Amino acid sequence: STMRERKATAPLHSSTDLSEGKEKLRLKQEVGLISGVSLIAGTMIGSGIFMSPEWVLHHMGNPASSLLIWAACGLLAMFGALSYAELGTIIKESGGEYIYILRIFGSFPAFIFAYTSVILVRPAGLAAVCLSFAEYAIAPFYSGCSSPQVAVKCAAAACILILTVINCLNVRLATSVMNIFTAAKLLALLVIVVGGLVLLAKGQTQSFQNGFQGTTAGIGAVGVAFYQGLWSYDGWNNLNYVTEELKKPEVTLPRALMIAIPLVTCLYLLVNVSYLAAMTPSELLSSGAVAVTWGDKVLGSWAWLISLSVALSTFGSSNGTFFSGGRVCYIAAREGHMPDILSMAHVRRLTPSPALLFTSAMSLIMIMSGTFTSIVNFFSFMAWLFYGMTISGLLYLKIKKPELPRSYKVPIIIPIIVLMAAVYLVLAPIIDQPQIEILYIILFIFSGIIFYFPLVRFKYHPRFLQKVTLHLQLLLEVAPTTRDAN
Repeated sequence: STMRERKATAPLHSSTDLSEGKEKLRLKQEVGLISGVSLIAGTMIGSGIFMSPEWVLHHMGNPASSLLIWAACGLLAMFGALSYAELGTIIKESGGEYIYILRIFGSFPAFIFAYTSVILVRPAGLAAVCLSFAEYAIAPFYSGCSSPQVAVKCAAAACILILTVINCLNVRLATSVMNIFTAAKLLALLVIVVGGLVLLAKGQTQSFQNGFQGTTAGIGAVGVAFYQGLWSYDGWNNLNYVTEELKKPEVTLPRALMIAIPLVTCLYLLVNVSYLAAMTPSELLSSGAVAVTWGDKVLGSWAWLISLSVALSTFGSSNGTFFSGGRVCYIAAREGHMPDILSMAHVRRLTPSPALLFTSAMSLIMIMSGTFTSIVNFFSFMAWLFYGMTISGLLYLKIKKPELPRSYKVPIIIPIIVLMAAVYLVLAPIIDQPQIEILYIILFIFSGIIFYFPLVRFKYHPRFLQKVTLHLQLLLEVAPTTRDAN
């Protein structure tokens, strides 16, 4: 059987004793339908809708085709989420793609995913969100001109450091920050939507005349436009990372997805229409921060409210990304695929501080070496490579293991469409405009082989690594979590 037997590990909702035997880390099944919808929508609505519209328009060439891309991205996210919902009702474990790849394809592909995700994909996602936060946070200080890149990168780095402190100090503080900033992002979007409807009622529809004129036809350009649009929808799979903490996951998971993703898609389309009602396509393309330009044109002296709301929104989204970023890291270490130090928790604060510090360090490197659009393209290429792998695992289970119990079944045509889209999104930019960076990414993925066989397959643990782990434990005041054979 290619479905691996589940190892005797502690599910996240059970108690996990720290080595001192006194304190326990408990994560219970407390996420219901409303919380699930909030988690998905709150994570999806982040930086993308405030940063990506100009890049989608740039690659598509006109407003009408860019709106079609936004709608298609929402549909693709919905199809992907429904496919993941069936996986979540078959494999009722937290960890998202990592745990699905591990249980279906085995240890080696799961290690490659964890290795790539922990070192590159998750830090890249966090870096991109923090860069967009920085753009909006400092935009009011450079009114009428583009913000200098040095200032943007310094602000983004400061954002990551603040998030690191918040998440390492207290879990409750981190979740409170997430809830407060979710309200800010919804307020910002509603203001933009209402402002756009008022402009349309006044007859400002010139951007939509001859809407399809000059549409880009290249497969590579369309693929990159999808990258930028899908970045705004990223987070549609976040509920699968906390499956073990859902109340009745077989019911809550598909229902939350069916509510949250159509809601976000409608909001995104209305916001894009509002941008185009307030600005001509050329004005939108020349804007470094689209929502700020919209605020200047529509709100006048109150435009600073948009900058503030968007900065708060992107900060909250980056906090959510950072908060959930350690989950794959923790579970991969729990399964023996990552260094033990990354599965440890602070003995008093009960936060996964080693995993958070590692993610923070990698994100800082990403910020210093890349720009928003390059990081998003890089992130999207990697993400859809593994999304496609996960969806192919679902197709394998549907065809070869139809007897497995599942409370929710997605029509097989839906995962087939998602798999075809994933293949297109991975191959189209390579075929149309091959870049040396893609080769570097592929080489990095396969470099995981060097570490897998000695460290995981043959369990060779150099003595100096054990000493490093011990010293880090003492420095960070962290202890290993024990496995509970249930």
